[in-house]
Amino acid sequence: MAVDGLITWQADIAPALLAHYRAHARALPWRSPPGTAAPSPYRVWLSEIMLQQTTVAAVIPYYQRFTQRWPSVEALAGAADADLMAAWAGLGYYARARNLLACARHVTLERNGRFPEDEAGLRGLPGVGAYTAAAVAAIAFRQRAVVVDGNVERVVSRLFAVETALPAAKPILRALADSITPQDDAGDFAQAMMDLGATICTPKRPACLTCPLSAMCAARASGTQERYPIKAPKKDRPTRSGTAYWLEADGAVWLVRRADKGLLGGMAALPTSDWAEGDAAYVPPLAGDWRVLAEPVRHIFTHFALNLAVARLALAVRPDEAQLVSAFGAGQWWPVAQIEQAGLPTVFARAAMAARDAARDEDAE
Repeated sequence: MAVDGLITWQADIAPALLAHYRAHARALPWRSPPGTAAPSPYRVWLSEIMLQQTTVAAVIPYYQRFTQRWPSVEALAGAADADLMAAWAGLGYYARARNLLACARHVTLERNGRFPEDEAGLRGLPGVGAYTAAAVAAIAFRQRAVVVDGNVERVVSRLFAVETALPAAKPILRALADSITPQDDAGDFAQAMMDLGATICTPKRPACLTCPLSAMCAARASGTQERYPIKAPKKDRPTRSGTAYWLEADGAVWLVRRADKGLLGGMAALPTSDWAEGDAAYVPPLAGDWRVLAEPVRHIFTHFALNLAVARLALAVRPDEAQLVSAFGAGQWWPVAQIEQAGLPTVFARAAMAARDAARDEDAE
């Protein structure tokens, strides 16, 4: 039996899920409760950029600090690049922060602080892709838009027992998500799907007994829910090596700012050698009694793993600044006692902590 082109059980999905969402929606700082006025597009956009490949638990404190410090898109547009990058430090995927600032400035300067209200217009903004555009259109502007993230892909793959492996399955999963997205309440439906994937239809041990869609789920019917989504085998991640340099003098450490483009672009950092595959040759850029910590800092990036050795040099007097710039690049002296406030990305924050702890251990001996 067809219902508006959908088979009956597909047509039942949205009503069942929306009813469940109205009773069990997660309370999140960027959301409006079901049935209330839509949240501002600024807050939806900010949260969705932060949530890309990042957990809700990790995002909440950053989101709260950002909205307290920059409560509007105009306020964010006026932020200094270094201040925003420092506030983002530790959240990862730093291109998001650069795009965030570019988008805020575009919306403020080119659109008088108003976000486009449709997907096509939103996709024209810096750093806004298909997923974010759909989420903002659906949640902030109550447009019908098909919002598909990793949680939604997992839910849909199980509902329909999709046998094609990811990433090849992505267009199939999007088409199926489109087939069950209602004309009205698309924003609540999108958030309901996200909640379902995050709290019930989880990657391992999904709580099918509490799922409002369990009776409609093809994977559940065959008892194979944990098999989906099927994923293609991952390629091996290469390993690169390099050295971070902790140069300390007069209670301060020399920090640099990485180039705007590229990995960790625009972030404060310890000076480093190049990162290359294999074992990197250790060549100190400045003469002195450098001491290399026994254990490197290991960090996993999206496309490679990094073994970062940490070399320390403590001097009684600060070297000539021109000499430092020649050896390490332009930078500044930062108080060692306040290194946690330097806004270092995670890999350099860990290297800094290791170097500082090693210095303290030596002083204690």
